[in-house]
Formats: sequence, structure tokens, C-alpha cells
Amino acid sequence: MTHSPRTSLEAIQRSNTKSTPIPRILVADNEAATSSSVDLSKSLATDSALEVDADGILPPPPSSDRIRRRSELRQKPVFTGEEFELPVLPSLPEGLQTPPLQVHASGIAPGHDDIELASGFPSTTASSIHMEDTSSTAPVLSPAEKAQHRWKGRLHFFALCYCTILQGWNDGSTGPLLPTIQRYHNIGFAIVSLLFIFNCIGFVSGAMMNVYLNDRLGFGKVIVLGAACQLGAYVILSPGGPFPTMCIAFSLAGFGIALQNAQANGFVGNLKNAQAKFGFLHGSYGLGAFIAPLVATNFATKERWYFHYLISAAIGISTTAVLLYVFRLKNQDDIMVEAGHAVAEVDNTRENKYKQIFGLRTVHLLSIWALIYVGVEVTLGGWIVTFIEQKRGGGASAGYISSGFFGGLMLGRIALIWLNRKVGERRIMFIYAFLAIQLEVTVWVVPSLIENAVAISCIGFLLGPMYPILMSYCTQILPRWLLTGCVGWIGSFGQTGSAALPFATGLLASKFGIGSLQPFVVSMMSTMILLWAFVPRVRRVD
Repeated sequence: MTHSPRTSLEAIQRSNTKSTPIPRILVADNEAATSSSVDLSKSLATDSALEVDADGILPPPPSSDRIRRRSELRQKPVFTGEEFELPVLPSLPEGLQTPPLQVHASGIAPGHDDIELASGFPSTTASSIHMEDTSSTAPVLSPAEKAQHRWKGRLHFFALCYCTILQGWNDGSTGPLLPTIQRYHNIGFAIVSLLFIFNCIGFVSGAMMNVYLNDRLGFGKVIVLGAACQLGAYVILSPGGPFPTMCIAFSLAGFGIALQNAQANGFVGNLKNAQAKFGFLHGSYGLGAFIAPLVATNFATKERWYFHYLISAAIGISTTAVLLYVFRLKNQDDIMVEAGHAVAEVDNTRENKYKQIFGLRTVHLLSIWALIYVGVEVTLGGWIVTFIEQKRGGGASAGYISSGFFGGLMLGRIALIWLNRKVGERRIMFIYAFLAIQLEVTVWVVPSLIENAVAISCIGFLLGPMYPILMSYCTQILPRWLLTGCVGWIGSFGQTGSAALPFATGLLASKFGIGSLQPFVVSMMSTMILLWAFVPRVRRVD
């Protein structure tokens, strides 16, 4: 039986497909990969190649009833591949670096879509290409060095917390002593409120001078200077001199506290896990403000009440010594390196820092918020004793209510860190403020000494986390290289609230009575909510 031409052609093609080997390009081994030339395979298997005529048409199948064997087909001459050299790029000039070559398990490096070759590189032949290891050159620390860095970091943070305790001690001492100061100097609400005004002058002066002093002297010297000024204020207060002397001392204390507050907040803002560290830092403030009323209340009933400031001076001496020993008057970058922290390079060629800081709208918004918050905090801690004595019939032991307020403040700053993270810093601020306002209204309208005391402590617990949240939020929305200056200004300007709002309360009390304290505080808390609504959401600015 004779096969049709179509059937014979298909059979031959199937036979060729099975028997014709696929040409392969041989890749040199690792040693030959460094060579500049690639040898193609020397021959191509063509034993199954078919003979075609001049027109490229296969000849018709034979007339026999069998398909011709492969041996009957003429073979094409063997094609020998030519050897040629591929152009390669020369080694990179000195000073230029290449990214490390990553080779996967398949032996093929992943390609990049956007690779541009410099037109100035000539095409030459090289015997090999040398790929240098450009891995990180960061020093590998031994376990002993890591332990030393941890110890240094903890020591630095402890010193900052210790100086913050004295700041809380300062604010917590005034409230229980305020009625005694009035009786001792025979002055009214308006005159005694001048203490807060001079305190405010010191805070503003410290806030304005902080950036200048920080650039000129550095972190270590500025924070020790602040502690020394605060110590000098207590030395002036301890003899119980005339009222004008007290005003000068309060101004000096405000200046010193402003410098310490700015430097401590700026330093912690550059640390890892700053949010939690801010909680402990300002929790230390609450600790000092909690202990101070307990001590001041005992002195308030004594004839030489001003000896309370001898204890303050003793703490001031120890604080100055600790700061001097730990930081040794060094600048912040050197101290950070000692603890193994990364130091960001600062572009000192930029325009004036004051101009840039005050050109940020967010800085002004946060500064006003801080002023109102600190003012509410110190107003409640200071004037609540007078309110309880006159409106709720409390005696000299009413000073312990102030201690309860600052105790709640300290506890809230530490115990609520987890809740701040879970709910979110921006959202939780509204919740704390709304709850605090409701409790403040109960103090206003419920004439119960016990209820008022409990409510004041709970208000302190709710207000406590707000200031650390503010400082943590600053590190997320303000430029990193301006962070110390911005946080310093916000903190120092906020401290003016500890003088301005208590002074305003004194003026209102002299005209309308101490009962005006509660509606004034409620209105200030409401203003805090309004201002916080305008604070921008978190966005990294550098």
C-alpha cells in the first residue's frame, strides 16, 4: 500500500523531532566565568537534517511503501561555531561604590529595571571582573561593650528622671504653703499670685534662651546651669525673707526649671521607644509633686514654715551633683554615642533656628495647648487646698488632697502607657479630657469633702498621661533636626501656664471668691479639647 505524500512528510518530521538534539550554549564554569570570551559549542548535531532543493521544498516521498531510513538521507556539513569575545565594562573608578551582588540559589542575580551605564566608560576587554564585598562596615560590639552601653543609657535616663523629680517637688510645694504665705506676709489673693507671675517670667526667659544656650554651651552645661539656678532659688527662700525676695527666687527657679525641662524632653525625644520613656520621665515629675505636699503640709502648720525650702535646697544640691557627674558637661551627641545611640547629622548651614522653629504653625498650636494643660495641672494642685478649706470645711490636712492629685498624676503617666498605645495617642486625648471634665463638674456642684478628694485624685489620674503623649506626639510630627529646639520651646512655654493660669485664678478669686476655681478649670479643659482637634495627624517631617 502506497503512503500519500502528506503522510510521509509528517512521519519524517516526527522522526526528526524525536532524534534531533536541541542545540545548547555551554556556559563556562566559575573559573571560566571571569574570562572575557565565551566559546560557542563547536558543532551542531545535524545528522537528522533534511536535504532540500533550491526552492527550499522538501523532495517528494519515495515511491516505495516504506519510509527512507535516516542513513539514506544526506547530511549537511557540520557547522563549527566561531569563537568571539564579548565587551565588558572596566572596573569602576576609585571612589565609586557598587551595590553588593546577590546571587540566588539558581545562580542568577536578580536584575534591576533602572540601571544606566555611564556613557564615559569605554568598551574594553578585561580578563576578569572583581566584585568587592560592600557589606556594612558597622563595628561589631562585644557583649561587654553592649552591656556598658546599656548601663550608660540607663544612667543617663535616671539622671534626667531625678532632676524631673525636683521640678515636680517645686510645683507640689506651693499649694499647701499658699495659705500660710498669705497669713505670714498679710497679703491677699491678688498679691500672693505675683509669685506665679515672677515664676512665669523665669519660664519665658528660660524658653527664649534655651536654643541659644544649647548651641553655645551644649546639653551638659545647660542642664547643670538650670539645676544650679533652681538650687540658688531655694537658698534665697530658706531664710524666710520679705515677699519681694520670694518673687525674685520664684523667677530664678522658673528659669532653671525651663532649661532643665527643655533639655530633658529634647534628649528623651531622640531615644528609642521615646513614648514609654516620656511616660516614666514625667511620671518622675508626678512622684516629686506627690511627695512635696506631704512634707509641705507638715511645715505649713509650723512657725518656721520656710524651713521647707532647706529640704528643697538639699535635694537641689544632690540633683546638681548627679547631673554634673553623669553628663560631665558634655554635649548631647557625645553623650548619645557613649550609650550606643545613633546620632543624626545636623545641617548647621541652614537658616536661623529661631526663624524655622517659630515658622512652624504646629509648634505654636502645641505650645498653647501645653500652656493650658500645665496651667490646669498646677492650678488644681495649688488652689485646690484653698478651695477645700474655704468651701468644703477642710482643715490644715487639706494639703493631702493636693498630694492625692499629684499621686494620681504620677500613676496615670505610668499605668496608662499600654492604653495609649492600644487606643492611639490622638484619640485617647479626647477621651481623657471628656472624662476629666465630668469629674471636675462633680467637684464644682457636689458639696462633699470625700467625693471632692476622690474626684480630684481621679482627675489627676486622667490628666497624667496627657503631657507625655504631647511630647511623644511632637517627635512624630516635627522635623527631627529641630526636635530639641521645638520640644524645648513647647515645654518651656508650656511651663508659663503654671504661672499664668494660677495668677488668673488668684485674680478671679479676689473678685468672685475661690468658688470661681471650678468653672475656670472646666472652661480651660474644654479649650484643650478644641485645640487638640486642630493638631495635625501623625506625619514624619524631616
